[in-house]
Amino acid sequence: MTTNQTEENKGNILIVDDTPENLQVLSATLSDRGYKVRGVINGKMAIRAARSGSPDLILLDIKMPEMDGYEVCTQLKVDPKTSEIPVIFISALDEVLDKVTAFKVGGVDFITKPFHVAEVLARLEHQLTIQRLKKQLIDRNTELQQEIIERKKAEEAAAAASLAKSQFVANMSHELRTPLNAILGFTQVMSRDSSLGHENIENLRIINRSGQHLLELINDVLDLSKIEAGIIGLDERSFDLYQVLDTLEEMFQIKAETKNLQLRFSVQPNVPQYIKTDEKKLRVCLINLLGNAIKFTPNCGSIWLRASVQANQQPAQSEINPNSPSDDSYFILFEVEDRGVGIATAEIEKLFEAFVQTEAGKQAADGTGLGLTITKKYVEIMGGDIEVDSVLGEGTSFKFNIRVFPATSSEITVVTLQRAIALEPDQPVYRILAVDDNQENRLLLVKMLQPIGFEVREAENGLQAVELWESWHPDLIWLDTRMPVMDGFEAVRQIRAKEKQTGRRTVIIALTASTFEERKGEIIAAGCDDFVRKPFQEQLLFDKMASYLGVRYIYQELPALPVGALRRYFVSEKPDSFFSPLLAQMPRSWVQELYDAVNDVDEELAIQIVDRISETHPTLAEALKDLLADYRLDRIMDLTQSILQ
Repeated sequence: MTTNQTEENKGNILIVDDTPENLQVLSATLSDRGYKVRGVINGKMAIRAARSGSPDLILLDIKMPEMDGYEVCTQLKVDPKTSEIPVIFISALDEVLDKVTAFKVGGVDFITKPFHVAEVLARLEHQLTIQRLKKQLIDRNTELQQEIIERKKAEEAAAAASLAKSQFVANMSHELRTPLNAILGFTQVMSRDSSLGHENIENLRIINRSGQHLLELINDVLDLSKIEAGIIGLDERSFDLYQVLDTLEEMFQIKAETKNLQLRFSVQPNVPQYIKTDEKKLRVCLINLLGNAIKFTPNCGSIWLRASVQANQQPAQSEINPNSPSDDSYFILFEVEDRGVGIATAEIEKLFEAFVQTEAGKQAADGTGLGLTITKKYVEIMGGDIEVDSVLGEGTSFKFNIRVFPATSSEITVVTLQRAIALEPDQPVYRILAVDDNQENRLLLVKMLQPIGFEVREAENGLQAVELWESWHPDLIWLDTRMPVMDGFEAVRQIRAKEKQTGRRTVIIALTASTFEERKGEIIAAGCDDFVRKPFQEQLLFDKMASYLGVRYIYQELPALPVGALRRYFVSEKPDSFFSPLLAQMPRSWVQELYDAVNDVDEELAIQIVDRISETHPTLAEALKDLLADYRLDRIMDLTQSILQ
């Protein structure tokens, strides 16, 4: 085997020349350089060889008998099989016109005889390089075209999946919000009962508030399209932070008591009462963290929620003084700490990923694994960060800060709490048609409206609604959109079409369990005057009927929560001058016992020690309990140490 045979083939070259000596010289030279060469002596043989062998390049003489090189090149360029093969003319003709003709018929280069081997090799390799690059470009373009096709397929599949997900979300929204509408609605109906005692009324309020929290969580989780698209907005409003925390403490206190848990809320004195941020998102974050803390803390454990203005972010006096508004923002730090099961170090890295649950979460078989994901997202939207510190078997601490703006009590809207109890006299009898396939929802509307003085009839689908509209002539229709037999959209279209013949127009307000805003346009376009989302507050129904029908009500005033009421857990630390004389009166053995407990960071033992003096020294006991509730073991240690020295 010769050396030339072992060299890699650098390309297939077809040489066309009617002079055998030229063929021999070029063939030998190119073969030595690693090219595979084939030679022919006339144009017809060249065309056949090009069609059968598909060479990478053709070296073509011009002056040949029967068919010159120009004609050969012309025929090669019109044949799809050979049109892309580059042709270099090699000829003794050196006139400009000869070269121009060569390029016109499709040549890519022109070499004049007598030629230099180095020149031939350079021009040949240059053209082959161009061809290789051209082929790579074509191949890459083909790949890109294929990728585009695959991407379009993927986009179509994603669109189909998105549509399926949207349909699923819509269905789940309807399935979840419909029963919740009955729960919240009937608590409102029950609260009308004048025979209920104060405790039962308060229980109904707690159920209603908890239901409202659940509704907001359902809205956040179900509105997946906004979360995935990253278009969740920041709804900044002024509100009373203390009142929000009061509500949360009330909400979780009963659940904590069922597990004998100590639930402590502590707010530092420098935390302003009125702030401006997204109240809803803040509440969701705290609910998620407190819910997890209660879930994963064993019986008789402890849970703390602390709030403070972040270090180096003290609010200006104007932020605390309601009469001195300021535009400066600052950060409030929230911490939820528990003495629960803790989280393994390996699990912390993935803690905030969607649908990821810790080992304890899996054992609890509760939750979706979305709570912390939503919490992290909301904290970031509010301009803050969240971090977690946990020791397996000892407990967990979640800390997050949010950017807030100062607010004043005058910026907070105080809603007058009143309840419609009857219709004012000297009004017509208003006929109201309740249309819903869900019996509980129809019954809820009847029980809300009939006692006030409305005449109410029911229909369980769109077809019955159209028939009752024709025979009974209602003044207003509360119309569910999703129903069997005939849905609400078709029902309102038929009613609007029939109204053109009768000349009268009925107010139609849609009741929908959909969470999607775009449904509003669809509902209005179908012919409805307005729409109300389930679950709804009874006052909203009464307000809508007053707006569209001019109904006037007799109201019962309800007691309102005073805006700015001080929190019962708001602790202002007492000075050393308060504690020192009281501690000095205590037996030294008791002080030593308390010091040892806090020095060992044994809060439960410290609480037991303080409880022993609750009856004999209530002032000191209460002050020490405040410090323990705020987890100020360091302060108690300093105070007791100063007595023991």
